[in-house]
Amino acid sequence: MSLSQGRSYLAIPGPSVMPERVLRAMHQSCPNIYEGELIELTHSLIPDLKHVAGTSGHAAIYIANGHGAWEAAVSNVLAAGDTVLVLATGRFCEGWGEMAQALGVTVETLDFGNCATIDLAQVEAHLAADRTGRIKAVMAVQVDTSTSVLNDIAALRRSLDAAGHGALLMVDCIASLGCDKFLMDEWGVDLMVSACQKGLMTPPGISFVFFSDKAAAARNAMTRVSSYWDWNTRINADYLYQYFCGTAPTQHLLGLREALDMILEEELRNVWARHEAIARAVWAACDAWGKGGPLAMNIADPALRSHAVTALSIGAPNGLNLRRWTEHQAGLTLGIGLNMATDDDPNADGFFRIGHMGHVNAQMIMGTLGAIQSGLMALDIPHGEGGLEAAARVLAEATRG
Repeated sequence: MSLSQGRSYLAIPGPSVMPERVLRAMHQSCPNIYEGELIELTHSLIPDLKHVAGTSGHAAIYIANGHGAWEAAVSNVLAAGDTVLVLATGRFCEGWGEMAQALGVTVETLDFGNCATIDLAQVEAHLAADRTGRIKAVMAVQVDTSTSVLNDIAALRRSLDAAGHGALLMVDCIASLGCDKFLMDEWGVDLMVSACQKGLMTPPGISFVFFSDKAAAARNAMTRVSSYWDWNTRINADYLYQYFCGTAPTQHLLGLREALDMILEEELRNVWARHEAIARAVWAACDAWGKGGPLAMNIADPALRSHAVTALSIGAPNGLNLRRWTEHQAGLTLGIGLNMATDDDPNADGFFRIGHMGHVNAQMIMGTLGAIQSGLMALDIPHGEGGLEAAARVLAEATRG
């Protein structure tokens, strides 16, 4: 017998759960792209996107997923032959570096592994040794969804400053924007990329590049930027099509407007607080389960964990079996173990991830944790007792403030 009938739940780290409000806003005929409400709606997105990013700088919108935002960022500030320093704490900063390399950029990588944050002292020493300014930019992710690590971006800026280095600080916030606290201007970030399908609660298809005047100056010093990726036309658009280098992604814009309205209504500080409480509930359950079995969170220090996703090890083939059980027996889809392959576990069957980003509340996360605990029991995977009680206690205490 399967218990999966009913509404299924997608608990992967993006795409996240799409609110009914967003889906209803998108479910209408395409509006006029030459005049009328869509033009005003598009204009209204820019200041609200900047608010969520914590910047008074510039924002460009692209019809692309997060990888498109990566390429847009690289194309505007780095030329073939330039050097970028990649700070790898999982798959995604590595991937951004690989994209830069494919565009002719020379990539230097400091790899901090899959279970740790950026070693700031090592970064500072590496930059201080670059006396000729060979390195034009530093790439990092705030949250890497493969490892669930949360990097301290403000501290990273301080390391660049301490080294006396003028490289652009480029940050990937695809997984973290609208989930983990991020203050672009206050933290001294020159360029930030994100996308709509995670904390911004809109189906995949549009992405963003936010950038400072320093990054804008780097763009203006470039001898060539492809017309599609060039952000200058997009941020100085006289007509709607110039925002997008062609036809606007009409339904996505309608959905994004509704999603931003939801964030503004809740208030950003409360969005961050909700994600923190839900993440702590997940961690409490996992801590309890781990006391009697093989389950362990990938990032040991809670201060270094994302509030958007939790990566876990449970031993092969337990991760694969648990994911299959929750999906087919309980209607819950968990995230795969990404970039966690080892010689003993070449398919990363001993890992899984829980996405808790965007449109998620207490009952949704308790349902997720309940299905996981049922799977542990059904599959006879050893685990400690009291996981659901521990999570419920965290959520109850969070509402008492």
